Amino acid sequence: MPGFEVFGDEERKQVNDVLESGVLMRYGFDGMRNGHWKAKEFETAFANRMGSQYCQLVSSGTSALTVALAAAGIGAGDEVIMPTFTFVASFESIMMLGAVPVLVNIDDTLTMDPKAVEAAITPKTKCVMPVHMCGSMADLKALKNICDAHDLLLLEDACQAIGGTFEGKPLGSYGDLGCFSFDYVKTITCGEGGGIITNNEQYAIHCDQYQDHGHDHIGNDRGAETHPTLGYNFRISELNAAVGIAQLGKIDAILALQKKNYTVLRTALSEVEGVTFRRVPEGGEENYSFLSFFLPTEALTKKAKIALADAGVDACFYWYDNNWHYINGWEHLRDLKSLGNLPAEIKNQIQDLNNSDFSAGDAWMSRTVSSLVKIGWTEEQLLDRAARMKSVLSEILKTEYNL
Repeated sequence: MPGFEVFGDEERKQVNDVLESGVLMRYGFDGMRNGHWKAKEFETAFANRMGSQYCQLVSSGTSALTVALAAAGIGAGDEVIMPTFTFVASFESIMMLGAVPVLVNIDDTLTMDPKAVEAAITPKTKCVMPVHMCGSMADLKALKNICDAHDLLLLEDACQAIGGTFEGKPLGSYGDLGCFSFDYVKTITCGEGGGIITNNEQYAIHCDQYQDHGHDHIGNDRGAETHPTLGYNFRISELNAAVGIAQLGKIDAILALQKKNYTVLRTALSEVEGVTFRRVPEGGEENYSFLSFFLPTEALTKKAKIALADAGVDACFYWYDNNWHYINGWEHLRDLKSLGNLPAEIKNQIQDLNNSDFSAGDAWMSRTVSSLVKIGWTEEQLLDRAARMKSVLSEILKTEYNL
């Protein structure tokens, strides 16, 4: 991770196909295309790779979440349960539709705690949105049982976990809908882009319409198309889709290399007494894009993050005080700071995030460090990183925790 580490002739060939035709838009201009329909080609290939009947490409992972929610009928006043550890796009996509995000604690999977989800359900709850953060999954079996029992939509945010599996199914394909990001720092990238997968034909039709101003896409005359519903512009371009086609062809090699590099790092840290690792739910296999581990205390974890950076170990993240990925950094959400007037449903229903009890999640997040697993490391760089991480953590735990 990320896919831009392996840009090459394959991506250039696909992009040149588009540039030579001159048609950068995914719809229309049939006679000028020289037979190139990159978005359609990517959608077919991605649906097949993800074991799903339908795929809809869009302009970003955020767009994917928004379109997926809209396609399932989520709107003003509907409550969507989401975790406190995610990217800001999760609550942005919910609130864009006038729906209400309900934040719940994470557990040792670093994803939403099913017990917290069940406790947060109200008569207005319509959807549970687990976020498979840092390459590994939520406890999907428990969450699906909850959703089935309460007739709720299960929407998987797999933006950071493409290639992971649960009970043999690709992440994103276990729930009713699954969303992916193909932005510049994802396992495979389009530069900018996102995708939605589903086996529900009606959801697929709604996604197709909503992401393109409500167009029905029937026939081959765009100007004659009808608009069965309101929609917006969340389209992907042919250029972005072209890059995605080439990247998708490399995904198995990328995943294999991530697993190899991850395993080297984890093996090294497993020898350090006091280091433990996030729990992967039984039946799941992560995509190995991050190695996330716990230290015994918050103070030691903060010290370790600084010491790792001082030792030249880059791309280690301490999410607890990160502005983008954990509730602690979301003052703009907690205080509802918006450029425009927010819908009354959000203002009246949203929980008091400044005084909510997220201590159960804090207990995990405050002790977590996540190391990005790059695919561009040489063998020498990988072994050097493993040795440095092991040395730094061993020294901190030996001198500070008396291990």
